[in-house]
Amino acid sequence: MSKYDILKLENQMCFPLYAISREVIKLYKPYLDQLNLTYTQYIAMLVMWEEEKIVFKELGKKLHLDSGTLTPVLKKLESMGLIIKYRSKEDD
Repeated sequence: MSKYDILKLENQMCFPLYAISREVIKLYKPYLDQLNLTYTQYIAMLVMWEEEKIVFKELGKKLHLDSGTLTPVLKKLESMGLIIKYRSKEDD
């Protein structure tokens, strides 16, 4: 056994978790295709359905997404007419 065996993909715990995550998302795809949503859009919608009104930063925190990922998701949902974004008066 080499001292580098631990670095092999088969020995990385992160890889099976990644693979399982992809499989789960693949199972959702046919249902989400009917709604014209990606999985990321879907989980964003789930949080917004629960919260109804949520601050951008809190939404990103709940989804574990940074603003660079979340911004285009929300822009697309808004262009689809599924959400309405507005700026808080306290946000200025």
